[in-house]
Amino acid sequence: YAPWCPACKQIELTWESFGKESKRLDITVGKVDVTQEPGLSGRFFVTTLPTIYHANDGVFRRYRGSRTLEDLQGYVLERKWEAVEPVAGWKSPSSIMMHGMAGLFHFSAWIRQIHSYLTDTLGVHVWISYTIFILATLLIGLVLGL
Repeated sequence: YAPWCPACKQIELTWESFGKESKRLDITVGKVDVTQEPGLSGRFFVTTLPTIYHANDGVFRRYRGSRTLEDLQGYVLERKWEAVEPVAGWKSPSSIMMHGMAGLFHFSAWIRQIHSYLTDTLGVHVWISYTIFILATLLIGLVLGL
């Protein structure tokens, strides 16, 4: 989820209620703020919000059903997750490819932090910050090319 996401805000109370039922359902319910954990959102290849995953014994399935409390509970109690195709091996959050994707998301967040530091803290104009990144990219390319 993301704090700014309208769909995430809409499901928030239902998700909290589902979390309160977790002991009775013998499951663990959690939520991750993708703005705070970009690597995790990269690892799970989150492209829409909110995204719900069911994990059991290292096998991940994406939940695409209704977002009502009854349907979420039924998905677990009636073991409807067994009929859902697991996430493909190469797209699994534990795969090497998704580890790399998480690294790219971390790198992206790091670059965004540097840009914010340059513009917000040091007061550098936005276009000067962009120019610094362009020159750094070219310099790195030249060094790697040599």
